[in-house]
Amino acid sequence: MELTHNTGVVVSTDPPYYDNIGYADLSDFFYVWMRRSLGGIYPNLFDTMLVPKAEELIASPYRFDGNGDKAQQFFEDGLLRAFARMGEIAHREYPITVYYAFKQSESDTSGTASTGWETMLEGLIRTDFQITGTWPLHTEMSSRMVGQGTNALASSVVLVCRVRPEDAPLATRREFVAALQRELPGALRDLQRGNIAPVDLAQAAIGPGMAIYSRYRRVVEADGAPLRVRAALALINSSLDEYFSAQEGEFDPDTRWALAWFEQYAFDEAEYGIAETLSKAKNTSVQGMVGAGILHARAGKVRLLRRDELPAGWQPESDQRLTVWEATQHLIRTLDKQGEVRAADLLARLGALGGPARDLAYRLYTLCERKGWAAEALPYNALVVAWSDVGRMAGEAARRSPVQGRML
Repeated sequence: MELTHNTGVVVSTDPPYYDNIGYADLSDFFYVWMRRSLGGIYPNLFDTMLVPKAEELIASPYRFDGNGDKAQQFFEDGLLRAFARMGEIAHREYPITVYYAFKQSESDTSGTASTGWETMLEGLIRTDFQITGTWPLHTEMSSRMVGQGTNALASSVVLVCRVRPEDAPLATRREFVAALQRELPGALRDLQRGNIAPVDLAQAAIGPGMAIYSRYRRVVEADGAPLRVRAALALINSSLDEYFSAQEGEFDPDTRWALAWFEQYAFDEAEYGIAETLSKAKNTSVQGMVGAGILHARAGKVRLLRRDELPAGWQPESDQRLTVWEATQHLIRTLDKQGEVRAADLLARLGALGGPARDLAYRLYTLCERKGWAAEALPYNALVVAWSDVGRMAGEAARRSPVQGRML
């Protein structure tokens, strides 16, 4: 369908998600019944036997005899025409808003990216749009079929776009990376303060990252070639990893050791000598961590304690070696076994350790997703998702029974 308006239109759109959902195919189920009951009333809408599909803007190879390249080209060309037309008719005093919820899932030598995101962003930027703002909105229900028992997205990312100024500057790759390192951490902290789910953080980071990329007329490589959107997405994800790595410096030595160990072995056993060497690098000791209650060591083997092995009735006030690692794991266990009220009570008693525990949950989720440990990723995501309610109840509990925060 062509946009027939002239000018002064306020545009808010939810573009198709590449090859993710074929709405026209799904609509056939309803169309045949609606055609029988409404065909005589709206003959122009029901003059075909099934829903028209040729012009639907999705990248479905089966509509091109299985040719994925032709399907992608059709999708890209259609988006370019659509965004170009939006730019022509949009009211200059109001931004265009674009809703998108397509999970990054593809990896190549340049890093993690997404054909869906890449194609949509290419369409925006090549038609001279600049991303000026971004908000994640909680729009997806966990009860939907694709979200049950999976790390499916819970949010849509809203991109706020305006036509890029004609005098927008050029930038080199180095300048773009420097701007990411300077500006992206603050945007990520704002997202975390808003308790965005870890499963959504990588998607939400695309917004402020691409806002930097799109404010330039062009970003160029050292040889003068344009830095493509896919490469920009990989650099944004790399900056996200650097942000989490920098947060590790705020954790206690035992937690830094546990995080490094978990990345290699999860909750499996490994040699004592490896654990001892790592402990020296992290300025801690294996026996100290055994005493802290996060580690099991016997017969030359070492492993992290699983959540179901943690002591019931744990009292952080009397713990002589309190760590962010055990605080996070105990919060997850309490939330899962006893619910939000008891988790809030524990969070209140953790005092200043609560914020770092949430930061660790973000870090562990990202690590699990990269490793493909979907089942272990779910509890970390669940903790952050529940944090708003748990934190509110913890604040109420702290006001009733104030506790002194502990130094890390």
